[in-house]
Amino acid sequence: MGQSPLRERVRVRAMTPGQPRGPGLPRHFTVAVFVVHEGRVLLHFHPKLGIWLPPGGHIEPNELPDEAAVREVEEETGVHAELAGEKALPIAYPVQLVRPAGIQVENIPPDHQHIDLVYFAKPILGHHEITPAYAEQDHVGWYDPEELSSLGVSEEVQAWVAKALAAVG
Repeated sequence: MGQSPLRERVRVRAMTPGQPRGPGLPRHFTVAVFVVHEGRVLLHFHPKLGIWLPPGGHIEPNELPDEAAVREVEEETGVHAELAGEKALPIAYPVQLVRPAGIQVENIPPDHQHIDLVYFAKPILGHHEITPAYAEQDHVGWYDPEELSSLGVSEEVQAWVAKALAAVG
């Protein structure tokens, strides 16, 4: 039985030129977290990819996206953060998760994709210090938005930084 015409149009529209296609394409759920503190954003230089990114990574089996986001920030930077954003309903049960600021699909060479849940966050009061080893090794730091272009930060990351600063302050 074939796909409905509407479903096929949605699938085709979701693909961009150059994306791998096919039913067996491996996809991994990941998080990216733009942490904002005093008008600056927390970024690091990813040595394997050679680009500037926010903290983030894979959502582990049986881990909630919110948990993964907070864990990745702490593991990659030493900063203790709390997610900023709304929950769908003001109820205790079922548990409501923070809505991501965005969800995007990224090609990861050579042959898979990340379904990236993008979050905004702020440090927990008094816990904005970066682990010195991370600062030295991966250039983890609080960066002013005006310096991002000169560092070679991608337009996509700069756009998310602007949205995070507007949303979190």
